[in-house]
Amino acid sequence: MNFKLSKLKIVAGITYLIIITIGLFFLFSFVDLRDLMSYDFIKLNKDVILEYKQNNFLLLIILFFLFSIIWILLLGFATPLLLFAGFVFGTWWGIIIVLTATTIGATLLYILANLFFKEMIETNLAVKFARLKELFMKNDIFYFTFFRFIGGGGTPYAIQNILPILFNMPIKNYFFATFVGSMPSMFVTVSFGSGIESVIDKNEELSILSVIYSPEIYLPIIGFAAILLAAFFFKKKFK
Repeated sequence: MNFKLSKLKIVAGITYLIIITIGLFFLFSFVDLRDLMSYDFIKLNKDVILEYKQNNFLLLIILFFLFSIIWILLLGFATPLLLFAGFVFGTWWGIIIVLTATTIGATLLYILANLFFKEMIETNLAVKFARLKELFMKNDIFYFTFFRFIGGGGTPYAIQNILPILFNMPIKNYFFATFVGSMPSMFVTVSFGSGIESVIDKNEELSILSVIYSPEIYLPIIGFAAILLAAFFFKKKFK
């Protein structure tokens, strides 16, 4: 029975990796992420994007919500989702939609990785994150929430999502800590995305002065700087 279960896990794991590979291949074949994060690209397509939102608001929310979940499952990084959510939906709608979607996606990824890749993850990450494991074992919700709060201390988002496998974090604790802990740093990035629209409306070209003197931009940057400062001290203490 154990042999059959192990074989099933291997097949499911390989299938998941194949899906990731195919999904990323098609994504990067048709979409250049550099364009999506380019100010010129956003400025040129601003009216088209916002007009589509105005005419298909609910549909766009559903499509973006589902895409965000799948994107996180495919080990995608969160920044493009956050900027897009802020730019299209605004700060408050944007943070609600993207935070919920990424939390669901991260939780599903955690469940799948825990089922099919637990041994491999423990082999590759246990030593590197041994100090964090000691902390998380004491109080997983508190420390993982704080870990999310500082953006993982520079840890890639996909690694953050699977790290709790090392200390067998309960799913409900993982969901709560991810949702609450991710909120501040994500809010900063979503706010930044929301501020881009204001800069486009007020300035034909993006300049340093337009960034500095736009409250929609400099307030999130101040918040982001504070998070980076906290991350620096966290990494220095627990490196």
